[in-house]
Amino acid sequence: MKILGIESSCDETAAAVVEDGRKVLSNVIATSLEEHKLYGGVVPEIASRRHAESISGVVEEALRQADCTMDGIDAVAVTYAPGLIGALLVGVNFAKGLALATDKPLVPVHHIRGHIASNYISNDAEPPFLCLVVSGGHSHIVAVNSYTDFEVIGRTRDDAAGEALDKAGRTMGLEYPGGVSIDKISTEGDENAFTFPKPKVTGSPYDFSFSGLKTSVINTLHNAEQKGEEISIPDLAASFQKSVVDCLIGNLEAVASDRGYGKIVIAGGVSANRKLRAEAQKMCARHGWQLFLPELKYCGDNAAMIASQGYYEYLAGRRADESLNAYATMQIEENL
Repeated sequence: MKILGIESSCDETAAAVVEDGRKVLSNVIATSLEEHKLYGGVVPEIASRRHAESISGVVEEALRQADCTMDGIDAVAVTYAPGLIGALLVGVNFAKGLALATDKPLVPVHHIRGHIASNYISNDAEPPFLCLVVSGGHSHIVAVNSYTDFEVIGRTRDDAAGEALDKAGRTMGLEYPGGVSIDKISTEGDENAFTFPKPKVTGSPYDFSFSGLKTSVINTLHNAEQKGEEISIPDLAASFQKSVVDCLIGNLEAVASDRGYGKIVIAGGVSANRKLRAEAQKMCARHGWQLFLPELKYCGDNAAMIASQGYYEYLAGRRADESLNAYATMQIEENL
């Protein structure tokens, strides 16, 4: 079964063809990242315009690379939530028109479910497992009970980990995206040079909070500037990254230990972070747990992961019609 996936939740316009949820036949991405770098972050209006300009050509190229026409496609899967509403609407409306014109089933896919599915195409991960989803907009610990059954055990109370890294990177004067720049420059720094407070969250012991960490690194920079002191940016970046990763791994380890998980999966844009990957490997080695990490090319937003999850949503009977809308926010457990 061949699924055509379409993704447009942020600044990547993407289309892919995936066979039986696991075999990637094509994966095409057009990004407007260089344009957004001028502004230090994604500008929603620019992202939406670039999606509208690129989506037709990206889908056509995905079909060409897969050596396939719409006659050979069994269903169209599209990201409908969560994300930038204008950007999502471009993908949703294009997918609706394409599915209607070619008489193909339309399958709605939650973006975070798609990130988790990146591990189905990168390796042989199969539910049930425990997944840490970390990206610019999300930090979740999710019990993946089946391909379409999810339970959020821990979540951020404020900033997502990726958002905190990006904002801290911008304050340090690093190029957007700040998280990627921090990851690169941290290899030159001493991660023990600065100590940041460990966030405390009342209520759920598995929830995260990164707002205080972000504020702490900003205050460190401002205080040094006011005193005329120079700060080693590599040291500061490495120390901040360590604090963020320690929070992520600490909560993930606690959930896995408390609930008896032996299979750990990491997904989302921040899953490409070298420190996070290394600490996850150490954690799993300590406990004898299995660890699944997506290939770097599937860590960021892409349509292969949407097509993969779309396959399993299709098998579960999920369908949408021409009334399908886009949603800026939606919990991963929710279904239409």
